[in-house]
Amino acid sequence: MDRRQALKQVAGLASLAVIGSRAFAQSDQFNTLDPAQSTDDPSRIEIVEFFHYACPHCRAFDPLLEAWLVSLPKDAYFKRVPAIWGNPKLKDLARLYYAAEATGDLHALHPTVFDAFQTAKLPLDTADGVRSWVASKGIDADKFMAAYKSFGIESKLSRADQLARNFHIQGVPTVAVNGLYTTSASLTGSHENTLKVVDELIAKVRQSRG
Repeated sequence: MDRRQALKQVAGLASLAVIGSRAFAQSDQFNTLDPAQSTDDPSRIEIVEFFHYACPHCRAFDPLLEAWLVSLPKDAYFKRVPAIWGNPKLKDLARLYYAAEATGDLHALHPTVFDAFQTAKLPLDTADGVRSWVASKGIDADKFMAAYKSFGIESKLSRADQLARNFHIQGVPTVAVNGLYTTSASLTGSHENTLKVVDELIAKVRQSRG
């Protein structure tokens, strides 16, 4: 799902200006970022998925990605970054993600959020909706909501929004490799091919390091 579609679907917007000039070089199956972006751990190869919970393509990609992560190379690490694009509803869905991460509930909740929001139509882009939902999962709602409303989560949301801008993310799911490359099904033709390209890009980074 691209940025325009996401904002129109989630926020009901009629139109949206496209992001400005693309600061990357494009090959057939991946983009090269210019300038390259810094990573959390320069000693390893960073893999980042940009996604959001309102995106049906992210929902379809998620189980494939999880299966791929089982064999993630030891010299690589993975993280997710929710795409926000300045949209309040996407920001609240991202807030849910980071709250689950902060409370240690992410592993249990993440796979179920897509279905709860997209199929069951639960209002997980609202604080009341999140409280009711996590309570129904047997999670301490007071503890979860304290994290949900915390300053630490607010900082992570600002950082996530900035990262998406720095990486010139215009659609999700998009996978970034070591702050150097981005790829997605819009370039590779399928989610399966995207993961194959990610493998190739990991090898490319590894080779460049000697």
